[in-house]
Amino acid sequence: MSNSEIINSAVRTIATEKKGLATLERSLDGEMAVSFLAAVEMFAKLSGRLIVTGMGKSGHIGSKIAATFASTGTPAFFVHPAEANHGDLGMITRNDAILAMSWSGETTELKGILAYSRRFNIPLVALTSIADSSLAREADICLILPREEEACPMGLAPTTSAVLQLVVGDALAIALLEARGFSPADFKNFHPGGQLGANLTQIGELMHKGDELPLADVDTSMTNAVKLITEKGFGCIGATDAAGQLIGIITDGDLRRNFDQDMSGLKVGDVMSINPKVIATSALASTAVAMLNEIKVTTLFVTDGGKPVGLIHMHDLLKAGVA
Repeated sequence: MSNSEIINSAVRTIATEKKGLATLERSLDGEMAVSFLAAVEMFAKLSGRLIVTGMGKSGHIGSKIAATFASTGTPAFFVHPAEANHGDLGMITRNDAILAMSWSGETTELKGILAYSRRFNIPLVALTSIADSSLAREADICLILPREEEACPMGLAPTTSAVLQLVVGDALAIALLEARGFSPADFKNFHPGGQLGANLTQIGELMHKGDELPLADVDTSMTNAVKLITEKGFGCIGATDAAGQLIGIITDGDLRRNFDQDMSGLKVGDVMSINPKVIATSALASTAVAMLNEIKVTTLFVTDGGKPVGLIHMHDLLKAGVA
């Protein structure tokens, strides 16, 4: 194949799968809506876990979907249907529900898990493309996928069909996430590692506090203020009023702008920049990075009710793995 033929093949694949997704979108706005809502309601009320199962490519997609559910607040795991027939059915309890995936709805390996679900009245949701298939007939709720053309030119390799299964799984997981009010803090509990976990860390966990803070009253002499800036090592000092509110900041830039004046006769209130940018202890580390980049500084004071309770430096964020 020539280079242009290879690119044309890739474009056709994407176009075919996009067409399938467009049909799926219309289905969710129409005939699939009732079943989708029923599935979300069922999963939201679960006292147990969501068991996802499927064979072949459906199984690979199902494994990913189970992981997405689990990471977004819906306890879930994948059970291989063949392994289920050899003892893993014991992993499924009567408090669980099953999401069974099969494009044809006639996957032989699913028969054991289907019979088990019916025997013990375990709720069963089918994700299939055949409304009168064995899987669909056994299920309590059927999510019927549109039978769109596969991207494979022979119509054999699961391509469009796999994408449609994946998207419905993601749609279910995100609908449940939003229905539960799942927050970034909840998300971090399931993603403590890597850059994602670092970005979701709250500023209160990273900030400097207590005696580390470079703070001075507005009436403090600039001679003492400069000494404090040097001592604390953050290149700045926060200015507070009599009530302990943060009302200003002095940075290296403020010192340079006043370099030609006699500092011995000045006070912090004479030199400070007013209304400094601040951040809350509950803010995410990723938010702090965005703020620091936007205003082109390296430090932010952390306040609570207007009073300084901490300080975050860009180096702290980089050390934590943010950005």
